[in-house]
Amino acid sequence: MSVFAYRHGRLHAEGVALETIAETCGTPVYVYSRSAIEDAYREFAGALDGLNATICYGVKANANLAVIRTLARLGAGADVVSGGELSRAVAAGIRPADIVFSGVGKTRDEMAQALAAGIGQLNVESEAELAVLGEVAQGLGVNAPTALRVNPDIAVDTTDKIATGRYEHKFGIPIEDAARVYERGSRTPGIRMVGLAIHIGSQILDLAPFRSAFAALADCVRGLRRAGLAVERLDLGGGLGIAYIDETVPGLGSFADVVRDTVGSLGCGLVVEPGRRLVGNAGILLSRVLYSKETPEKRFVIVDAAMNDLLRPTLYRARHAVVPATRPAGGEEIRRVDVVGPICETGDYLALGVDLPMLGEGDLVAIMSAGAYGAVMASYYNGRGLVGEVMVHGDAHAVIRPFQDPAALQALDRLPDWLE
Repeated sequence: MSVFAYRHGRLHAEGVALETIAETCGTPVYVYSRSAIEDAYREFAGALDGLNATICYGVKANANLAVIRTLARLGAGADVVSGGELSRAVAAGIRPADIVFSGVGKTRDEMAQALAAGIGQLNVESEAELAVLGEVAQGLGVNAPTALRVNPDIAVDTTDKIATGRYEHKFGIPIEDAARVYERGSRTPGIRMVGLAIHIGSQILDLAPFRSAFAALADCVRGLRRAGLAVERLDLGGGLGIAYIDETVPGLGSFADVVRDTVGSLGCGLVVEPGRRLVGNAGILLSRVLYSKETPEKRFVIVDAAMNDLLRPTLYRARHAVVPATRPAGGEEIRRVDVVGPICETGDYLALGVDLPMLGEGDLVAIMSAGAYGAVMASYYNGRGLVGEVMVHGDAHAVIRPFQDPAALQALDRLPDWLE
């Protein structure tokens, strides 16, 4: 049951009415449910029970310290893709030994930061990166715990911008080259090869590609072991999707069965890296209606949230449900509208062709399932302030990142001497 539900006609996040949050914190604002995050983690952990698996939260989905801390207190590790995310994970209480650093473009400084922190694993994605990591580790007098990310050339049915498992994508090393590169890594000073990693994409709603990818990974492990190379750990990545509107979502028990069937007998420690699946349905973007407008072709509801606050619809053509914060009493006229923002772009929309009751100035709407890839992708475009974030816990709510107004943005600029 969703923690976002109507009570006495008013939409609540846990025990807090969204209109209360709007009055005290302003709009637009992201609202997260602590209990929804905790429930999602516990469900994931329960499904993987007995598999010797570590859940490393994919921080790029939502990097707010309060969100990471919520998961850290449950025992989660972290999957990070930058030095900034690494700093956030450590500050939020994630044990460095439970942190995995992924990504194709780590800098030398980021590698040194990770090694100095004592993180558990760095995933390398090219031979050039492997060589540089060895140099950095040697310079620090340590051995870098390294996993080789392989690319299995497997297609997934998801948005092309978040598919990562084909040879046309920038990620990983072709799986047929894994034995050669892994053996090279095992001979590279400063490198301690610990295992293999794989990640085929995001918002995946079919378990078949996971089964194919994990089976290919298992074959790769067996080949490496036949060559006398030790493989102690497998990083299975993330990518399990969520329901945004009407999608059929794979059950976590079924996902765990795929893991058991494919790699469960290899005796490896496992890492899984869910992001969206832990936080996506735990957050909404709360926005206030500015105007309603009708043209010969369209009906628009113009709200104070925009593409700079939630980029997913514009960038990915993603769909989010939109619901009014006050439940219609029944009998109201329902109209098909586009929910759009104030930014000077035709692409500035939150939802296209959604059915809503008549809404007027000051009414509140919630853009649902916005807990992942929302606030982390926000920008200052059009000189707009950076959107705020709130976390709800029972009947309490707290600002976990304040709205950053345009004056604060302007204060970041510096005029060169010749323009003074």
